[in-house]
Amino acid sequence: MRTESSSTSGALCFALRRRSSRPRCNNWRGKEFDAMTKPQARAGTDIATPGRTKDIIRKHGFTFKKSLGQNFLVDQNILDKIVEAADLGPSRGALEIGPGIGALTERLAREAGRVAALEIDPRLLPILRDVLADYNNVNIVHADVLKTDLHRLWQEQFSGCERVSVVANLPYYVTTPIIMKLLEERLPLDAIVVMVQKEVAERMAASPGGKEYGTLSIAVQYYCEPELVCSVPSGAFIPAPNVDSAVIRLKRRPEPAVRVSDEASFFRVVHASFAQRRKTLSNNLAALAGKDRKAELAGLLESCGIKPERRGETLSLEEYARLTEALVGAGMLA
Repeated sequence: MRTESSSTSGALCFALRRRSSRPRCNNWRGKEFDAMTKPQARAGTDIATPGRTKDIIRKHGFTFKKSLGQNFLVDQNILDKIVEAADLGPSRGALEIGPGIGALTERLAREAGRVAALEIDPRLLPILRDVLADYNNVNIVHADVLKTDLHRLWQEQFSGCERVSVVANLPYYVTTPIIMKLLEERLPLDAIVVMVQKEVAERMAASPGGKEYGTLSIAVQYYCEPELVCSVPSGAFIPAPNVDSAVIRLKRRPEPAVRVSDEASFFRVVHASFAQRRKTLSNNLAALAGKDRKAELAGLLESCGIKPERRGETLSLEEYARLTEALVGAGMLA
């Protein structure tokens, strides 16, 4: 298990001059793989139990930082579901964001060929080094994922892996920025399996017409197929958060769900349509098209098979794609 760091500016310092002697994912086979990447856990040592978690916290004198949204999972059944959803194996890699004290990390290490865990809190690094000392396929990286060059990380950590999944218990306050960074950077990832606030998971998976459906639903579903895995009660954590959580799996689509000539225009239209949820599409989109073209806009909506009095929350991705192409063609998105 190695520990690396990135600079505060976000440029990664992955010890480029000292290459790891570990075999690549696709070289880890047979006895060599069994010895290096699937160490047998000692009985009773799993981190994800209330007793072991409290012991680790006491041993290292760790105090929780509310500003970092730190809540440690202590329910092994939930961990089982997360790992199963990640669909790992000897030739596959896992990127974990926010390993905490390593409860999920050790489970990933038993299943994946390689694990890279990004941790922003330097106080957790010695704890992770301690509890994960038996795992030679784990690399701890001190970094802020939002300031990290993820393409460079992929090259350094997962070269040779058949495929890579992102697995994380995300702090609620940065869930959306992290998810969108992972999606918009077009990383060669297979799936994202994350624990988030239950309300956010429901928004990601929402269908048109419901109150949960919005810009996040469309953005996630444009890139991925969402699947709710399980609900997680607040009592599954130490300390218990004030809200319930859920695990959601975002399976990366080989191509976006709809084809548009310009993605930036597509998302401009989506955001404008939800600018004021109680307003009609015609009123919201007038800010883009120009109020002096409102009558023309109404006609354009009708030509797309969309009633001007509909609201943004009722449109499917296909309808948004059709509408975007029409608006671009009419020169209404200048």
